[in-house]
Amino acid sequence: MLTTPAGRDAEVVDDRALERTVEHLRAARVALPTFRQLASPELVPPRIQAALAGVGADDADPLNLFRVHWYNGPGRRDVVDVPDHLVLGRALTGVDAPIVVALGDRFPLIRAHKVLAAYGCLAPRLVSGRFDPTAQRAVWPSTGNYCRGGVAISRLLGCRGVAVLPEGMSRERFDWLAEWVLDESDIVRTPGTESNVKEIYDACNVLAADPENVILNQFAELGNYVVHYLATGSALERVFERLQADDPRLRLRAFVAATGSAGTIGAGDYLKERLGAQIVACEALECPTLLYNGFGSHNIQGIGDKHVPLIHNVMNTDVALAVSDRATDRLGVLFGSDVGRRLLARRGVPDAVIGGLPSLGLSSICNVLGAIKVAKHFDLGPDDVIVTVATDGAELYESERELALARYFDDGFDELAAAEVVGEHLLGVATDHLLELTHVERTRIFNLGYFTWVEQQGVSVEDFEARRDQAYWDSARESVAAWDALIDEVNARTGALESL
Repeated sequence: MLTTPAGRDAEVVDDRALERTVEHLRAARVALPTFRQLASPELVPPRIQAALAGVGADDADPLNLFRVHWYNGPGRRDVVDVPDHLVLGRALTGVDAPIVVALGDRFPLIRAHKVLAAYGCLAPRLVSGRFDPTAQRAVWPSTGNYCRGGVAISRLLGCRGVAVLPEGMSRERFDWLAEWVLDESDIVRTPGTESNVKEIYDACNVLAADPENVILNQFAELGNYVVHYLATGSALERVFERLQADDPRLRLRAFVAATGSAGTIGAGDYLKERLGAQIVACEALECPTLLYNGFGSHNIQGIGDKHVPLIHNVMNTDVALAVSDRATDRLGVLFGSDVGRRLLARRGVPDAVIGGLPSLGLSSICNVLGAIKVAKHFDLGPDDVIVTVATDGAELYESERELALARYFDDGFDELAAAEVVGEHLLGVATDHLLELTHVERTRIFNLGYFTWVEQQGVSVEDFEARRDQAYWDSARESVAAWDALIDEVNARTGALESL
């Protein structure tokens, strides 16, 4: 059976495992950042900040754990006051509402924000004796970026990480993994592509039969939800507050995120509580599970589907919508080509935005299109801000752009083709395949998760049902203080902070 959500308490469950962990981290001189430090990197001790100056953002150096946050600058070595972001205006989107995109390719090691989720899942287990880095392997089920983040975090901690992902994911992901895993057998390819999540679970169930394998299932680990609620939610709040300081009329109307593992969309709970934003769940039209109980396959890599993640706070989600991978594939070609960028420049898209387009991968483009749908559906104006995230950048999809060119543009990608893509997939975004969620609709989506988690994965009905109540999610967030206390205690025992 897959790992059920980590306990919301932070009690040490295995003193001997924790002692081995402390000795291991002491010998490797590994200090652990707290959740609060990843949400507010100004809290990182000055000694660590100074030491980081000599460490590259992609180095397999444990100090890079302290860079797993939204506040890295373009070079990914310096800390900025406000997370890097793009503000997309009417010239690109065709709508008056500003669409603000936080850039995930500023994260270290994998140039994607999933490294934050990986740390959020492993750290609570590490400091409570639930994972022994001296004897166990961390298994990271994923549709691409999370397993890369997990392998990177494992390497920094000096333990073995295993990536489990569909064989049809982009070539660039496998190239990266081949350089970072300790053994080629630590890359487990499962059948299918993006939407074949059950096949990933099946492989993990086999691996879980060996007690040396610990499955860190991002779809079920509360650490994934909690770290995004705190770190991603507060980062997006900081971005909006900076914009609002320049224009006090602005109000935050919505947060849009592809569902994926439902970690990132947990930031919506934070933004809804603090700023009143609606929470919008975005998925692929070719596999509209939340929207229509649908199924299928698609190429919006990074948003695994055909099920409802256990950590998705469905009863607090306001809108579900779907975007076609035809749009994301074709826009990936537009944004990645000289002819496409020249056309956008002639349309008045600012140089800063055009220069930032390489920071938008396929799921990032999906999020932008979802935001445009929301702006049109709700008739939002220039004072109505929509925020979203760019999970990763275009560099992971060069091979996918080549495939899209062959699939969609038989005669090559020229100015006419570029104009058609702008007209169809930006200016022509429609409000179809969008549903405002009533209580009945939320209940339908929530109930759909039963078949994955109770029938297939062995979660108890009681634990499954507890998630309907918002008090469950409030309680989960309270784990941060306890987890951070355990992290501080482990750091004190290893002496790693003082030895750096």
